[in-house]
Amino acid sequence: MKYDVTVIGSGPGGYVAAIRCAQLGLKTAIIEKYSTLGGTCLNVGCIPSKALLDSSEHYHNAVHNFTTHGVDIKGEVQVNLKQMIERKNGVVKQTCDGIDYLMKKNKIDVFQGVGSFVNKNTIKISGEKEQTIETDKVIIATGSKPSTLPGIDIDKKRIITSTEALNMTEVPKHLIVIGGGVIGLELGSVYARLGAKVTVIEYSGSIIPTMDAALGKELQRVLRKQGFDFNFNHKVKTATVKGKEVTVTAENEKGEMVEFKGDYCLLSVGRRAYTSGLGLENTGLKVDERGRIETDAHLETAVKGIYAIGDVVKGAMLAHKAEEEGVFVAEIIAGQKPHINYNLIPGVVYTWPEVAGVGQTEEELKKEGRKIKSGSFPIRALGRARASMDIDGLVKVIADADTDEILGVHMIGPRAADLIAEAVVAMEFRASAEDISRMSHAHPTYTEAMKEACLAATANRALHT
Repeated sequence: MKYDVTVIGSGPGGYVAAIRCAQLGLKTAIIEKYSTLGGTCLNVGCIPSKALLDSSEHYHNAVHNFTTHGVDIKGEVQVNLKQMIERKNGVVKQTCDGIDYLMKKNKIDVFQGVGSFVNKNTIKISGEKEQTIETDKVIIATGSKPSTLPGIDIDKKRIITSTEALNMTEVPKHLIVIGGGVIGLELGSVYARLGAKVTVIEYSGSIIPTMDAALGKELQRVLRKQGFDFNFNHKVKTATVKGKEVTVTAENEKGEMVEFKGDYCLLSVGRRAYTSGLGLENTGLKVDERGRIETDAHLETAVKGIYAIGDVVKGAMLAHKAEEEGVFVAEIIAGQKPHINYNLIPGVVYTWPEVAGVGQTEEELKKEGRKIKSGSFPIRALGRARASMDIDGLVKVIADADTDEILGVHMIGPRAADLIAEAVVAMEFRASAEDISRMSHAHPTYTEAMKEACLAATANRALHT
């Protein structure tokens, strides 16, 4: 069988690339080694983690906030973790089934098995039966897997990755999280809300170190209130299991060896590109020192006709970044001239409050020597925030000191994951801080914080602080 395009991997980048290819009239196939489509994001990443975050937040509010709202619950509020996991699994199934529907709707042929190159135009699929297909173009979208550390043996029972953390059978008494990035903080939040003590061990000097420093500082303050304990500038050496106890040994900034003991340890130190079994050597393709496939500005590899997108190439490992690249490559193949502005792909942390940022951070701009001005607005000053009892956080807008063009927006607060879209739109159209400050924002809403931060960045004109 011959295809115009074959996509290897069905995560957000892969399945979106396949859909766009089909929309553009290309005969398209997609290959997935697992029994369900959707990749890490839908099966063991974005979707299931958000389902558990929402469920655990409901429990947290029932225990801590309902009485203040005038909602009295008779008897003790209890965690039914089994039901929580079952609901999460239901959400995952519905979402994955939706991808199946989209493949059928767009007449995309789906092959289940491991796809590997025989040569640049021939793909072998090893599944229940082995078969071979011919293809003109290939899009590699095989994603990533959790990174590990030397000296740590992941037994998937007590020393776990994010995959196992999504299917726990009990709430940990003390969860040790190695890594203060997005995944560790989100999953740590799930179990902290359900009653676990959470200890974070981070190699750098702050949490979410790639985001604007103001966000990490504020999120750390809020998570401490929620029961998190943070240990910065610690280099983890070993993690061992004895019975039901995990012992993590780390070297602190003074060079001293310290021990942390808990009943579970979540290793969350990022992810690594996954290309195992692809047979890249049969095409002449190589990977870089971090396992990524190198591409040009059109996301085409060194082998003409083979493209790569998402977590297997450079850039942020984000589902929506992979989606943009999937559409981009499909349109390139079809002869169009699309573009991606990587500077305007937002990053989000789904703790509560949520954290989001787009554009450049203050630290990056200062390093460039750029003349900037900024304005911040505290979430607690919003009437809407007081009404919902969500008063932690801030919105920070950074603009060019001379032109007033918005260069970065960084926020922590309720629904920041949704609010950041306004900043993306503004920056795509190269809006100034004054442009946004003069636009009407409904009252009372959380979005008013964006308007007020822009006012603050424009000659310190905030109205409500």
